[in-house]
Amino acid sequence: MDAAHYGYLAGATDIIFHPGSYFLNDPAEVLKVAIPRLKGCIDELRKSGDKVTIRPETMGKSAMLGSFEDAIAMSKAMDMVQPCLDFAHLHARPGDGTMNTYDEWAKLLEVYKRELGAEALKSLHIHLSGIEYGPKGEKNHLTLAEADLDLKALFKALHEFGCAGRILCESPIMEEDALKMKKAWMKVSGERDK
Repeated sequence: MDAAHYGYLAGATDIIFHPGSYFLNDPAEVLKVAIPRLKGCIDELRKSGDKVTIRPETMGKSAMLGSFEDAIAMSKAMDMVQPCLDFAHLHARPGDGTMNTYDEWAKLLEVYKRELGAEALKSLHIHLSGIEYGPKGEKNHLTLAEADLDLKALFKALHEFGCAGRILCESPIMEEDALKMKKAWMKVSGERDK
């Protein structure tokens, strides 16, 4: 709440948070607790006049609250909440190398559009890096060169769905990989460097 309040005062528009853990409980039961608590946070932000978008991040470990479905459910439950899509986490979470093809990304974006509306695709907040994973999901972030994330397939899906917003590079070599992401996006989208 302090990050949201002081972030807003400093000009922040989006506040990202890690939603928590399932603590070995059923995800649907955990959401029944998490959503009312998040609504309380939103009520407090409204009272303070802090006009920020609160973004539950999609998490890379299967034991964590923060599946794509969790983030959508939290966003649908109230105003001022939209997902933070960490595509590396979404790739790592299943633990088997899936969520890494154009078709998988397109299906995910189709659900996003259907559940949150086409306009929501115009204000995405994305985290992106390479990632190491195992059967339980995320182990650690990697550089793009060290990882198996199919950036071209992801960017093709984002472009074809008319997505817009921001991408934050979370690679261990942020500056270098951010430039690689920019070049990859420009190639897929046909945009030129301005």
